[in-house]
Amino acid sequence: MPQQDHTIVVKTDLAPGVVVVHPSGDIDMSRSPELRAAIRSVQERKPPKLVVDLSDVEYMDSSGLATLVEAMRTSKANKTAMVICGMHDKVRSIFEIARLNQFFTIVDDLDAAVSA
Repeated sequence: MPQQDHTIVVKTDLAPGVVVVHPSGDIDMSRSPELRAAIRSVQERKPPKLVVDLSDVEYMDSSGLATLVEAMRTSKANKTAMVICGMHDKVRSIFEIARLNQFFTIVDDLDAAVSA
């Protein structure tokens, strides 16, 4: 079985004022603190827009959802727009079951997120 890459890349050069957090691999209890730390470090800079690109995340558990809910609350407090993009069907269904899709701005891909 091939080793899955588990990294979190932060991109700042896509568009002025847009910061992208791009995790890869599953976001579960063991990895959600890493995602939380990456998002918090971005949010400390208070960018106009934070994009979380989940295109390389095929599974997320409730700890990952909680991390994103916390990030959304912080973004609202900082007056930062937060957009989530690139959700796989499994991850999208978790958002829908928890009815979180009603509270987040969710778009299909990174281009749409940057321009949203």
